[in-house]
Amino acid sequence: MQAEKHGFKPTNHLIHVSIGAQRMHVFSGEALIHTYTVSTSRRAPSCLRDSAGTPDGLHRVAEKIGDAEPLGTVFKGRAPTGRFYWELEEDNLITTRILWLEGLQAGHNRGGDRDSRRRYIYIHGTNREDRLGSPQSGGCVNLSNTDILELFQTVPAGTLVWIDLE
Repeated sequence: MQAEKHGFKPTNHLIHVSIGAQRMHVFSGEALIHTYTVSTSRRAPSCLRDSAGTPDGLHRVAEKIGDAEPLGTVFKGRAPTGRFYWELEEDNLITTRILWLEGLQAGHNRGGDRDSRRRYIYIHGTNREDRLGSPQSGGCVNLSNTDILELFQTVPAGTLVWIDLE
């Protein structure tokens, strides 16, 4: 288990994101409970600030945002705008729910110019569900709006997230 390998106690749930397969697997204990199609960055994976790449390695869900908002709500700066994605023509919106990730590996995805949280890396819903399954995001991990709603209800803050290059 990657958590123990990096000195962290495993959590009841684990989210595994495969950049290569564009899939997310959610575990409860050792049991696989959900598999989702995702979209990660259209750029090469990277932990560097301003790279627009999806960072790899061990993370945790630092904050859950949007609990009371309706499906399709658009967020700016982690705050609901009062608008819905179908009302807007913008590309790659942050919609429905946000799981804000914090890197846990100092010097890799935590600290300095390699900090996932300061890069505002999220797992979130998207208005471009047609792009799921291919790398098309701006660095975050995108899910369909119904999938992010289900994931948000399934995992607590603090859940470990392993983002894998394969």
